[in-house]
Amino acid sequence: MTLISNIAKAAAKAAKTLAILDTETKNAVLLAMAQGLRAHNATILEGNEKDLIHAKAMGLSEAMIDRLTLNSERIDAMASGIETLVELDDPVGKIRDFGERPNGIKIRKMRVPLGVVCMIYEARPNVTADAGALCFKSGNAVILRGGKEALHSSMAIAEVMHKVLEQFNLPKTLISVVPDPDRALLMELMQQRGLIDLIIPRGGEGLINFVTDNSKIPVIQHFKGVCHLYVDKDADFDKALNLLLNGKTQRTGVCNALEGLLVDSAISDKFLPRVAKLLAEKGVKINACKNAAPYFENVTVLNDDDFGEEYLCLEIAIRVVDGIQGAVKHIEQFGSHHTEVICTENEKTAMKFQQVVDASVVMVNASSRFSDGCELGLGAEIGIATSKLHAYGPMGLESLTTEKFLVNGAGQVRT
Repeated sequence: MTLISNIAKAAAKAAKTLAILDTETKNAVLLAMAQGLRAHNATILEGNEKDLIHAKAMGLSEAMIDRLTLNSERIDAMASGIETLVELDDPVGKIRDFGERPNGIKIRKMRVPLGVVCMIYEARPNVTADAGALCFKSGNAVILRGGKEALHSSMAIAEVMHKVLEQFNLPKTLISVVPDPDRALLMELMQQRGLIDLIIPRGGEGLINFVTDNSKIPVIQHFKGVCHLYVDKDADFDKALNLLLNGKTQRTGVCNALEGLLVDSAISDKFLPRVAKLLAEKGVKINACKNAAPYFENVTVLNDDDFGEEYLCLEIAIRVVDGIQGAVKHIEQFGSHHTEVICTENEKTAMKFQQVVDASVVMVNASSRFSDGCELGLGAEIGIATSKLHAYGPMGLESLTTEKFLVNGAGQVRT
């Protein structure tokens, strides 16, 4: 028996006890976990400081360090996210009635847990709390394999959650952390078919591709966030500038930050000078098409095929497009199915944009930064799925369950 097989078998066994746990008990456990995170703030920050020292010594990017960094405010946000889950309906056991067949058999479907979920992530210690709580409420055991960058932080958070589980006489293996970041163990983890039911990787594109290519277990991908704001000819300029400022500069190292600005050619001569002034004040590096470039200083001119970068810093790509058709065409080529935004006062244009754009979240006159499970009312999120099976967009409680058929008869046989 190896370390990984022991973890996987223990998680699968623990999942059976959780699947039948009542909602009242689950909510009590979650509230205690939230309280525990706040009470052990200092211990968690101590572990995070070790990770930050190591990360800076390794020369990690500013975006990675930002994701890795914890403070009292972020720990409180983790706790608040768990408390929000308590207020949400428990999806487990919900019934959909499909009615009665002509032969008298009655058809229903019941929502049930997936079983064991494995999270593979980089430099995101908050995932430990979010995924642990989401999987717990949705009736799943979870195996957490964080990167070496966040190991001390993740272990400190998991220790708080383990203490709460023990207080309620529940197995600690409901929330397991792989204590060794060795890549060989990651390979072994992805081979545990029959014990692990789903793998969700969160991190850079390289990690997502590696897991997708090597896993024998179904994978839900959370690819990069190349999010665009399209400013339509019927946009309110002040509203558009606020959406741009918030989406690009409020927090740059996250997947729902804006990476592209598309401007209708009908308004480019009036709107882009205001964009140039605003972004210059914020120190944003500009990459632009040849039609947008003249409005900016110190600009890098992009060729038609040079768009689609996820900058994760104070940098953006700007392109002038021919109306909504040009915007949709650009998004089809360079978007990542994450989040797309239109700013317009034209309801028909807004509706068309939401109908035709292929992204997991399509917004009208709202910041891309709202593309987040907590902001969309899901409580914490386990990830933002950019593939379409079986979830698309921010994944909350219901996305961590499936349905099984319940068929009730009175002795009917098929003829």
